[in-house]
Amino acid sequence: MNIVPKLMLSSMLLLPVSAWADTAMPDVITVKKMSMELAAEIATKAVTTCRNQGYQVTAVVVDRSGYPQVMMRDVHASRFTAQIAEDKANAVILGGVSSGEVRNNREDIRQELNHVNGILIMQGGLPIRAAGSIIGAVGVSGAPGGDKDEVCAQKALDSVQERLDFVE
Repeated sequence: MNIVPKLMLSSMLLLPVSAWADTAMPDVITVKKMSMELAAEIATKAVTTCRNQGYQVTAVVVDRSGYPQVMMRDVHASRFTAQIAEDKANAVILGGVSSGEVRNNREDIRQELNHVNGILIMQGGLPIRAAGSIIGAVGVSGAPGGDKDEVCAQKALDSVQERLDFVE
């Protein structure tokens, strides 16, 4: 192999590194996370809100990476609602907006997204934001329609939103 292509390849590989060196990214990044207690409070409020409307549901709260933090299933909610609720919450983590908005925004590839393991593009998942940053998501499943699931999730978020708005 000629030395010129080797040098060109080497310089092409080093180019992105030099570009990174010019940015002002810190070596350590601080990340906001929610406590287990907050996640449990959100899940509990979502389930009890739906129960008060006559629906047996499951609420799953995931962290900002999509890992389940809390799952709360009402007594008569089907076991399958746990997976559906988690997958709705993960759709929020994927899109950064409610799972219903992901569905509306990406109607062109909705069917393909529903084949991604751990993602379900249906209404009923909402982002959990603290001081403007997504710290997780809540997904609800079991009511007769994602719109009703979303109402329960929203009521749960509304009950803690003031505390989240003033996080530093």
